[in-house]
Amino acid sequence: MKFLVCISLVPDTTTKISFVENDTKFNTDKVQWILNPYDEWYALVRALELKEANGGNVTVVNVGTAENDQVIRKALAIGADDAIRIDLSGDVDSFAIASEIAAVAKTGGYDMILLGKETISYNSSNVGGMLAELLDLPFVSYASKMDLNGNVAHIERDIEGGKEILEVALPFVVSCAKGMAEARIPNMKGIMGAKSKPLNVVAPQGVASLTSVVKYELPPPKSAVKLIPADHPEQLIELLHTEAKII
Repeated sequence: MKFLVCISLVPDTTTKISFVENDTKFNTDKVQWILNPYDEWYALVRALELKEANGGNVTVVNVGTAENDQVIRKALAIGADDAIRIDLSGDVDSFAIASEIAAVAKTGGYDMILLGKETISYNSSNVGGMLAELLDLPFVSYASKMDLNGNVAHIERDIEGGKEILEVALPFVVSCAKGMAEARIPNMKGIMGAKSKPLNVVAPQGVASLTSVVKYELPPPKSAVKLIPADHPEQLIELLHTEAKII
């Protein structure tokens, strides 16, 4: 069984966010890049668990430049068998990324394509659905549990007020959320072995982005905490109405 896991690089959560070029571009200077946690903890680890239970091969794919290789090697250290990097530089949108991954996936004969529910940088959840559409495959989003029975996957996902239980036949695309798997930490054997695992670099298809960034803006700074005396609830009600605007 062949698994393809899409991995993204995102800024470490401690990164101080700023913008350059008249607020049209994210400032990458001195940014520490990490594997997107949803891709790493849930999509990659669940693929590895399914491989261990059913046999097969786990490939990770990333869109980016050679600067990404070190972080891609972490996915190999965790247990992926090989990696593909689509050698694309510059800022591209979700459609271009999905199109580049789809071009690789079409020739790979993968039984399951997994990715995190979103990246922690953009939180857009776009790539999974676009990828499934480009490949003409079923798509299940925000899966929190998944098991295989032959060529049929049994999937659960959280919905408002309960859980939704689905069955889908291979091949398909699935985005993974909390509950899908438990994070794994690379051990020394995995780290050493990752150095010799294949990391194949392929040329991009040159798919043009459909969107462009006009301007980035930071959220407004939080205001100071206001303490209201317990014997003056009317002041709290007034602030909730005029400032917080939640009543």
